[in-house]
Amino acid sequence: MAVWIQAQQLQGDALHQMQSLYGQHFPIEVRHYLSQWIEGQPWDGIDLENPQEEIKAKRLLDSLIQELQKKAEHQVGEDGFLLKIKLGHYASQLKSTYDRCPLELVRCIKHILYTEQRLVREATNSSSPVGSLMDSMSQKYHQINQAFEELRILTQDTENDLRKLQHNQEYFIIQYQESLRIQAQLSSLATLPPADRQLREPSLLSKRATVEAWLTREANTLQKYRLGLAEKHQKTLALLRKQQTVILDDELIQWKRRQQLAGNGGPPEGGLDILQSWCEKLAETIWQNRQQIRRAEHLRQQLPIPGPIEELLTELNSTITDIISALVTSTFIIEKQPPQVLKTQTKFAATVRLLVGGKLNVHMNPPQVKATIISEQQAKALLKNENTRNDSSGEILNNNCVMEYHQTTGTLSAHFRNMSLKRIRRSDRRGAESVTEEKFTILFESQFSVGGNELVFQVKTLSLPVVVIVHGSQDNNATATVLWDNAFAEPGRVPFIVPDKVLWPQLCEALNMKYKAEVQSNRGLSEENLVFLAQKAFSSSSVNPEDYRNMTMTWSQFNRESLPGRNFTFWQWFDGVMELTKKHLKPHWNDGAILGFVNKQQAQDMLMSKPNGTFLLRFSDSEIGGITINHCFDAPLMVWNLMPYTTKDFSIRSLADRISDLNHLLFLYPDRPKDEVFSKYYTPPLSKAVDGYVKPQIKQVVPEFATPNPDPAANPTYMDHAASPAVNQPHAYGLYPPM
Repeated sequence: MAVWIQAQQLQGDALHQMQSLYGQHFPIEVRHYLSQWIEGQPWDGIDLENPQEEIKAKRLLDSLIQELQKKAEHQVGEDGFLLKIKLGHYASQLKSTYDRCPLELVRCIKHILYTEQRLVREATNSSSPVGSLMDSMSQKYHQINQAFEELRILTQDTENDLRKLQHNQEYFIIQYQESLRIQAQLSSLATLPPADRQLREPSLLSKRATVEAWLTREANTLQKYRLGLAEKHQKTLALLRKQQTVILDDELIQWKRRQQLAGNGGPPEGGLDILQSWCEKLAETIWQNRQQIRRAEHLRQQLPIPGPIEELLTELNSTITDIISALVTSTFIIEKQPPQVLKTQTKFAATVRLLVGGKLNVHMNPPQVKATIISEQQAKALLKNENTRNDSSGEILNNNCVMEYHQTTGTLSAHFRNMSLKRIRRSDRRGAESVTEEKFTILFESQFSVGGNELVFQVKTLSLPVVVIVHGSQDNNATATVLWDNAFAEPGRVPFIVPDKVLWPQLCEALNMKYKAEVQSNRGLSEENLVFLAQKAFSSSSVNPEDYRNMTMTWSQFNRESLPGRNFTFWQWFDGVMELTKKHLKPHWNDGAILGFVNKQQAQDMLMSKPNGTFLLRFSDSEIGGITINHCFDAPLMVWNLMPYTTKDFSIRSLADRISDLNHLLFLYPDRPKDEVFSKYYTPPLSKAVDGYVKPQIKQVVPEFATPNPDPAANPTYMDHAASPAVNQPHAYGLYPPM
């Protein structure tokens, strides 16, 4: 069902949220009359951070205007006449608004569609049998919204009390002025004759006594009002602190953790729209209460009455300033992290965002953000508020950017599009630590003025740790450092401390996440695959997963120490498998054609009971990024191993074609005919000879299994060539006799 049809069925707060998406920047009538067209356009295919995409955005804008004009022309009748005028007006309005900045139209519509889909999804879940139970997330959101409603009521209550206090104080001042007037009249009686003075004095004295008695009572009442208001503000601020803790210390920290895991291939961290709406509500409520406290202080100064209120108001003002300071500094975040493996002299991007920028009018004086690369030690000193003397550990080009406010989405952000690390200054390394274990971070800092320069905040935020490399050969080990840090960093850690050892199941989770992301496959690592990896990591022969549950793996075992009898580490071997699968084997992995994580002995045991010509595919134990074909052949039955294929081999001829070339391979383990599995990936036969020339094509030949006199008529377009030296060597195979 179209999103717009479902969106029209929203109710209550969800409907209000949906309606608030529209306005002069994009009228709701346009969404309604062009709903099908809008939902059919490739908005997601446009990268808002790439200025070169503006051409695509302009085409979409022009198409939108044409669709509106066509819709307007088709309107007939009395009602149609009015709609025709309105749609024509909207076409002109949208052209005027977005003609010079078409990417903003794309940003606006993407935001609208994303929010509508979210609202529809939430409404659908809440009405379904499962959703009616309310999962923990929905319950948390409900609690947050309830707290905001309570804060709204409390703030409205103190606003009413403040107005009443102001009214009573104004009346008190009038009466106080009346008492001064009576006193002046009494003083002037001294100039009158005694008879006149005696006649008027009793009345004035009575009036003065009445007014002074009222003033005394009213002063006490005003003092009670002031104390009562201050106590209510204390209650409001306590709830504000609690709500802010939930949003900043729970929800925002969880978003940052999801962002960190996304760096390892975890699910996307999700949008910031909900978090921003909460932070904006916090900002509004905090600012309203701050203004109320300032007005209460003004009333106190206007009419000083001895008592504890002065100290209370000072404390309240200090508390509310602390709260707003925490909000502003905590909501300056990195929306798009810089790459965590950062190569010098290479362009990279990042985006920072202030979640309360629109509500506190920070955008009225757009702040500038500066990016600097600092070391782990400098990051530690920064968090301890030690004087780092503006130290940096390198030079970043294009490291200054002005924050931009996007009216349509209400976001204030700075997009660093063309940064480049010109040079890096490394620190002294510890013990066996290599350059690819040294962590840096990008420090983003700015200065925000809030409330017409009433408050000025220095804000800083640190990126996830980055490892700096100068050559592509370092990428593998740098990725290991990043993977370990992202997976096992603990909340609130000192930069950038991570455990030196972790439980094997924890590492399995990280490896599986990374594998699925790199290979871009829903088929992750099975329990059998993970047992194989455990055997490799711990030099164990146990096939029981439970034997590894409580075992730990150290960082050194992961990527410092070579595997027994090899010249590479566990991670380097695993990363080689991922790279090979990602580049050349992805469809076969997804089809389940590659067992992969099987050792030589296991492969032999599996094949010995199978018919002649059965084969399986497993990753090489002895070579990084290699895959080999194990097959059973001959009588008596023996298991053969082809020399491992690598990326270099597959750049010459694909795996499917190589399997097709080897006629002695008949069944993919356990018993699937090979053509049934691989034929859809075979390279189509070459076209017939043109102009008398026959095109040669490389074909894999393994001499030990080659047919002595192949029939050229069987495939006249093929010529017998060795695929690569790897499979043409006299000893390019292993042989196992029957057990």
